[in-house]
Amino acid sequence: MGYINPLLQLPAGKKLLELPASERQLIENVMRELRLQANDEADKAWKRRKGPMAAYWRAVATYARHIAHACSQRNVRGHK
Repeated sequence: MGYINPLLQLPAGKKLLELPASERQLIENVMRELRLQANDEADKAWKRRKGPMAAYWRAVATYARHIAHACSQRNVRGHK
């Protein structure tokens, strides 16, 4: 991602970077799976003309992507 992840500016986002690499990898994998599933739900909602639910699921997908990306970053202790 070609930007500064806004989640990493929050105290809880910074705590993600403190986790061991193995734990961050697990969270990253779950968040990437959640992103795919949320995008599928958004597509279904849009096809049913349920705009608010489509927007909700797109937001879930976006936050999941941000969290996954944050988990993939090198932390201050040098873990990757």
